[in-house]
Amino acid sequence: MGSGLRALVVLVLGWALTAPGFCAASADYTLAPGDLLRIQVYQQPDLSLELRLQDNGQLTYPLIGPLPFSGLTVPQAERRIADGLRQGGFLRQPQVNITVVQVRGHLVNVLGHVQRPGRFPIEKPGLRLSEVLAQAGGVTAIGADNLTLLGVRHGEHFRETIDLVTLFESPGREGDPVVENGDTIFVDRAPVVYLHGEVQRPGPVRLERQMTVLQALAAAGGPSPRGTMRGIKVTRRAGDGVLRTWVPDNSEALQSGDVVRIPESLF
Repeated sequence: MGSGLRALVVLVLGWALTAPGFCAASADYTLAPGDLLRIQVYQQPDLSLELRLQDNGQLTYPLIGPLPFSGLTVPQAERRIADGLRQGGFLRQPQVNITVVQVRGHLVNVLGHVQRPGRFPIEKPGLRLSEVLAQAGGVTAIGADNLTLLGVRHGEHFRETIDLVTLFESPGREGDPVVENGDTIFVDRAPVVYLHGEVQRPGPVRLERQMTVLQALAAAGGPSPRGTMRGIKVTRRAGDGVLRTWVPDNSEALQSGDVVRIPESLF
């Protein structure tokens, strides 16, 4: 990914964190064990409290006892408590408001080279991978252009490689998959090539897409005053483990792990 596009991606992801509407769990979020709820009953401070859904999906609420809440939306949970209070004869017209304070039941793991790796809540149905990346602060400068999405669909484990450039260039939501509870997003370190010899900044260089020998040398500051462009050599380990060294054309594309040696000028 070029530096300009990478900066744009980071800007978009960072904006998503502060954009209007980027809020807590939506009304159609389905409750799950571990979620922390703030329950408020109008003009009834003794019945207004915070409770966490138990592992069995139940919530023990004063006066009306344990209630099954797992799988309910927030409005459905509000009606369930209101019905219990009314049917039990405690209040005639209870007005119940529930806020999901902490989402713990639906989580996605984000690992690798992102700004804030960790576990992030699925706060609404249909949450997209790009939105989870926004919560994680986006990919770091040394993160790869591809990421891996792992999870379970229809009882089967799956693994998908997603191209970040395609993700943000595709129209609409094409290529931006919906994440589900238990998914893992992994961003690997970006591939590099290694330059040594008579070069201004020897060492690893991030391998951009279709990066040529000349582009890699330019990224490393070019040849040193004692270096020359003639006789540059590339060493690459083949699939069978054998090292191959040759003199490339300057427009030849490099591969991850290539070693480029810039020789000293004889004159």
